[in-house]
Amino acid sequence: MNDDDLLRYSRHILLPQIGIEGQERLASGAVLIVGAGGLGCPAALYLGAAGVGRLLIADADVVELTNLQRQIGHHTAAIGANKARSLRQSIGAVNPTVRIEALPERLQGRALEAAVAAVEVVLDCSDNFATRHAVNRACVLAGKPLVSGAALGFSGQLAVFDARQPGSPCYHCLFPETAEEGPRCSEAGVLSPLVGVIGAMQAVEAIKLLAGCGRAAVGRLTLYDALGGGFREVQVPRDAACAVCARRGL
Repeated sequence: MNDDDLLRYSRHILLPQIGIEGQERLASGAVLIVGAGGLGCPAALYLGAAGVGRLLIADADVVELTNLQRQIGHHTAAIGANKARSLRQSIGAVNPTVRIEALPERLQGRALEAAVAAVEVVLDCSDNFATRHAVNRACVLAGKPLVSGAALGFSGQLAVFDARQPGSPCYHCLFPETAEEGPRCSEAGVLSPLVGVIGAMQAVEAIKLLAGCGRAAVGRLTLYDALGGGFREVQVPRDAACAVCARRGL
């Protein structure tokens, strides 16, 4: 860590729970962010600013005018550009020392498994059940922690699933694939700063996992009611008959 690094990350280093050792763990860490939209933008910007050494950002979509109300990693000039590439530019403007790989595709199959295997932590910032379940299966297979977020209307949720821990549930334990998918933001709307709150919380959990500090929210579903201004937490048990994690012997 050079003098510029010590200055850039000085407020982290002052925290005894992180310090120089924790900051060095962040610098050597890698995170996959699936989705460069409302959740992925704040999560990726904070992880980049925090000094996570390598970020993989996957998104096949392009920036649209309707995105700019909440997707703070994109600018008006980026309309029509791929979201992963647009977000890479925004993070690079904040912290040019971070290595950022933009994956302008919808990760699936072996490509998804390879991307998950190449990092320490995965953030699911997608907006559909199919992607969420695919990412969950890849994380269980590779034994990688998954930080999941979602936001719609005035309601947000956060959960961490860690396949390395024997008692940890997986996303499928909480939301089986047979569950009916609800409306999306384009249908029901979403409060602009709500996605910022949840995306920032995802970044917090990723930093704790990488730096080895605090207690990750494993096995807990945090629900945020922006309209009422309150949080509540629900314990999520592991499903012993889960079609995803039970057969892995976890």
